[in-house]
Amino acid sequence: MPTRKNPDDRLALLQGTLDLLILKTLALGPTHGQGIARLIQRQSEEVFFVDHGSLYLALQRLEDRKWITAKWGASENNRKARFYTLTAKGRDHLVEKTSEWQRLARAMGLVLGVVDSPELGGEEA
Repeated sequence: MPTRKNPDDRLALLQGTLDLLILKTLALGPTHGQGIARLIQRQSEEVFFVDHGSLYLALQRLEDRKWITAKWGASENNRKARFYTLTAKGRDHLVEKTSEWQRLARAMGLVLGVVDSPELGGEEA
């Protein structure tokens, strides 16, 4: 999932990150693939740009795991599109993985805060 502004500034994301972002987006309500990509981009303040190939592979994987379901409908511009919905199993997985990410982010903050400690010549975090 590259950043949009500069292809050289692509962010390396841990495996499963896109899945979690999709599940979180669908927790807001059913939407089609393009809508998911736009919401992730907007909610990340333009840091994440979801490439369509990666998105649709992830959607298929999530559907295979029964974390989302899909049905055909019409998009805002009246085009045929698949609309994805979060399942109860997907919501449970989202809660579990969100908790894991919060623990991971806190641990990274703690470790990175040590790098900036006064003992190492930096400022306190």
